[in-house]
Amino acid sequence: MRKNYLNNLGLAYRAGKCSLGEDAILRDIRSGKAKLVLLANDIGHQTKKKLMDKCKYYEVSCIIVEEDRETLSNAIGKSQRVAIAILDAGFAKKIKSLLG
Repeated sequence: MRKNYLNNLGLAYRAGKCSLGEDAILRDIRSGKAKLVLLANDIGHQTKKKLMDKCKYYEVSCIIVEEDRETLSNAIGKSQRVAIAILDAGFAKKIKSLLG
């Protein structure tokens, strides 16, 4: 089940339906483009608080996944990514269902 969500995350990234980087994610949350934000379990406290507060205020789903930054980064083929915003409602719904 876990592997399926990571595969879907990789597909979403390759389809151009993901946002990476704190500034880009915050911009997409504010503009309403972000449908789901995934946070690695080893994300820094301040970044976690900032992103979770924005998600709560703008009513965007935010999930802290069991995987660390390395596993999350490998799923999209990048390095050192602790937060990923999904911009497509279909991918967001599928990933949420796979995460439970």
